[in-house]
Amino acid sequence: MAQMNYLTPCIFDFGALSQLPKVLKGLNVTRPFVVTDPGLKANGLLDRLLAALSEPPAGVYADTPANPTEAAARQAADDYRAAEADGLIALGGGSSMDLAKALGLMVSHEGPFERLGATVRGSRFIGRIPPLAAIPTTAGTGSEVSVGAIVILDNGRKETFVSPHLIPAQAICDPELTIGLPPLLTAATGMDAMTHCIEAVLSVVVNPPAEAIGLDGAERAWKWLPIAVADGSNRDARWHMMMASFEGALAFVKGLGVVHSLSHALGRVQELKLHHGTLNAVILPHSLAMIAGHADEKVARIRRALGLAPDADLAAAISDLNKRIGLPASLSQMGVTEAHWPAAREYAISDIATAANAIPFDGEKFDELFKRAL
Repeated sequence: MAQMNYLTPCIFDFGALSQLPKVLKGLNVTRPFVVTDPGLKANGLLDRLLAALSEPPAGVYADTPANPTEAAARQAADDYRAAEADGLIALGGGSSMDLAKALGLMVSHEGPFERLGATVRGSRFIGRIPPLAAIPTTAGTGSEVSVGAIVILDNGRKETFVSPHLIPAQAICDPELTIGLPPLLTAATGMDAMTHCIEAVLSVVVNPPAEAIGLDGAERAWKWLPIAVADGSNRDARWHMMMASFEGALAFVKGLGVVHSLSHALGRVQELKLHHGTLNAVILPHSLAMIAGHADEKVARIRRALGLAPDADLAAAISDLNKRIGLPASLSQMGVTEAHWPAAREYAISDIATAANAIPFDGEKFDELFKRAL
């Protein structure tokens, strides 16, 4: 039996940030608390958000780490309570939005934070969080319309939290906020969106509307990502990449796959501080190669969406795209070694995304996927 869930209200276009006061009023938020990161504070995007508000916020947490942690969320939650805030604004990429969701869980739920994680089937304990307005500044994660958040717990596990209650109450997608994104970050976040779209289409979960959205998002990313990387001021490219990111998250309510499982497992290696989108980009071609001969109809639909020949090698096409936009070709180029695999292996196997993969995956298959990608 299929279960299909949509949708976050979204204001989408250049200049959408100006609607923030109206959005907050509609959510009955009078004392918003802003969650963002040091980079956006330094480059002026936080100031642009503050200028868009009709009044100063109750508080600001601008120390979101590149990979959100339970410790950072706990500090932000303490600041939220001290500010007597009544709602959240997340400004940034997936890290800031996921940290805001974690903060929301902490201020609205009792008990150990880790008990709410998907690994321990804690989703059933998740209820409402404070109203959250999510404003992406990258075109990749789609967390502004996602049911999930990913946080590194105090125990070292990179945990996924999943619930319809984690979908932001409102999204504001303003492509203007991505104009200054550097080429490498544009490429990495764009391939995150592409991976979301492709893995969602290939997922074994039944959800035809999500699959159709994933195909549309993949088509946009394939066409516009190289343009956005080459010319970051191209407004059409920025608009379409933000839409591809938005669609990727709508699509992955259908599930993801082992690209994300392995990416999550390696992303928890603290000393490497690996970028999630770059990991996805490197791993994706090897996952596609391993499912060759399976899910042929879905692979054919992806080829058509990307404008490839009916007999084209999809894995090779993605590898070529990575090369064209300047991303690494292997995990080893990112600093990963064989020594990192034993500790990451079980995390990959047990990751929630593994269950939805296009083909069944066990430890031996993960060994092969890691070796191919390394």
